[in-house]
Amino acid sequence: MKCPNCDSSEIYKNGHRTERQCYKCKHCGRQFLESYRDWKYSDDVKQLCLKMYLNGMGLRGIERVTGIHHTTIIHWIREAGCQIPDAPELEEIPEITDLDELQTNICNKRNKLWIWTAVNHKQPGVLAWTIGDHSAETFKPLWRIVKCWQCFFYVTDGWPVYPIFIEDADHIVSKTYMTRVEGENTRLRHYLARLHRKTLCYSKSVEMLKFSLRLLLHYLKYQTIPLPT
Repeated sequence: MKCPNCDSSEIYKNGHRTERQCYKCKHCGRQFLESYRDWKYSDDVKQLCLKMYLNGMGLRGIERVTGIHHTTIIHWIREAGCQIPDAPELEEIPEITDLDELQTNICNKRNKLWIWTAVNHKQPGVLAWTIGDHSAETFKPLWRIVKCWQCFFYVTDGWPVYPIFIEDADHIVSKTYMTRVEGENTRLRHYLARLHRKTLCYSKSVEMLKFSLRLLLHYLKYQTIPLPT
């Protein structure tokens, strides 16, 4: 065996890396392995990891099961999430839209964020969403999308932000009629570990939360996942 850097045969054993023998060159100090694995994962492996992620498993849980480092899986989530829009295209304009907010955290419990969602009252699936604080400034970009649908009614839980944008004649305030949007928000919590209540999984960045939501909504709608490049 020779050093891959200087071609010297003066080498010695130098510990282990992931149960594999390491060697070090006496001449140039280069540390190396006798052979290296091919780290290019197949499309099937990528699909499996992403499906596990979108079915409630945390990143480190997937790492423990598959042996694939969680940062590699994060890279695949980011690549796949960049390829798709925030939500699937509308099949039909809703007549009644439900609006609600889902609370989550970034990095720690003190840093609270809300996922604002818009749902067709008569059909499953999140049609539009935005992420931010609990203020009107966060809801405003979502309302720009929703108001273009020109729905007959908008159903909310009465949070003070909604009357700023929705006229009283079009506004229904009732928790009883919000089962559709609350059910969709529950599905988001069910399928993404980072949104579970009382869990060790949490989001470290808004960017990763956005990529995760894009992937999940695409997966729930089409039952497919775009392959990372």
